[in-house]
Amino acid sequence: MSKQQASTALITGTSSGIGLEAAIALAQAGFAVVATMRDLQRATTLRQRAQAAKVQLDIRKLDITDAHEAEHCVAEVVRDYGAIDLLVNNAGSGFVGSLEQISMEDLEKVMDVDFMGTARLTRLVLPGQRERRSGRILSVTSVGGIVGQPFNDSYCAAKFAVEGLMESLAPVAKSFGVHVAVIEPGAVATEFIANAAPSIERQGDDPYQELWQSYIARTQASFSAAQTPAGVAEVIVLAATEEQPRFRYQTSATAQAFVGQKLSDLDGSKVQNMTSQWIKS
Repeated sequence: MSKQQASTALITGTSSGIGLEAAIALAQAGFAVVATMRDLQRATTLRQRAQAAKVQLDIRKLDITDAHEAEHCVAEVVRDYGAIDLLVNNAGSGFVGSLEQISMEDLEKVMDVDFMGTARLTRLVLPGQRERRSGRILSVTSVGGIVGQPFNDSYCAAKFAVEGLMESLAPVAKSFGVHVAVIEPGAVATEFIANAAPSIERQGDDPYQELWQSYIARTQASFSAAQTPAGVAEVIVLAATEEQPRFRYQTSATAQAFVGQKLSDLDGSKVQNMTSQWIKS
């Protein structure tokens, strides 16, 4: 497809995982995909996968925490493609640990990437979609944006914030023909937990250590049967293309059941009892 014929999708955080798979899947679905990442030196795998899948991607640099760079990137994509029909807010970061275990700098970083970065890109793309009365904005959150989880304080706080932002924005944007939705994966087969665990363990004398070890053991077991990033990408394509899009898309039966418990738990006791079991030896 030419730039004029294809709907244009701008995706953040495509160097690996869900973002990489979503870029490939959307290109296969017929979108002209602008795949962005903070460090273009990490684009090798994406390029190789695109070549193997026989799809074309426009890979560009974008640090969503940099206001000037974000504005410049969006403006250039609009200049080159005419419009951004689909925005997929996927870039994110996280630190596993309780509020006492992580630093304030780490907390600020997670909020800056996961929440402020998502808000920044949405603010830049939304006006054009609103004026055309057409477009979709998808934000990859998590079941952790619905259910608070032990040792995920900063990550859940940021994802809760994105969920609240998008749920508030959705009915207003819909009035202008713009569909806003959130994608809520459960456990996904990435290196997130593997990378996070050593950073906490190195702290040594830690009053949370026993609880932390129980949580990590339970989480690593659940991640052994985790959904693949490609499975999440299939749901992103569905949300991007189905005629009557929903607001929430859980990406697996496990995620759906997990979110369902929270949304039916009026006093919070069921969820608290459930998550408390995760940190018992």
